[in-house]
Amino acid sequence: MKLHNLTPAKGAVKAEKGRLGRGEGSGSGGTASKGHKGSKARTGYKSKRAFEGGQMPLQMRLPKRGFKNINRVSYVAMNVSRIQEIVDNYGMTEITKVALYNEGIINRGDLVKVLGNGEISSKVQVHVDAYSASAKAKIEAAGGTVNA
Repeated sequence: MKLHNLTPAKGAVKAEKGRLGRGEGSGSGGTASKGHKGSKARTGYKSKRAFEGGQMPLQMRLPKRGFKNINRVSYVAMNVSRIQEIVDNYGMTEITKVALYNEGIINRGDLVKVLGNGEISSKVQVHVDAYSASAKAKIEAAGGTVNA
């Protein structure tokens, strides 16, 4: 096998149509292989996305449901038990959003809220966006502090 005798697999390459619509002798005269009339035979044809030939498109047939509240504030929930796991696994004594991001626990720009599910025994400083009253009580009972 050499570079000069490499060929594509049989049927992998189709022949070009050449100059379309240049007489019947070319084999593609008349309609230039575009069929008869209709918008697809015209120059500059471009179909709209989801156009169904005049039939009511699917996205317009389906009912609209609900709405998206533009003022919603979405937090990443983090229980007190999860904070204890982070302290055990990563050895952190101060939990901040930057530290959580650097360890790959949250994404950039996430808002963090600490919730009170679980137990904590480590003395830890927590700097997050929000916290529940039960979470604050448990962290402070373990000797830590919570700042929002």
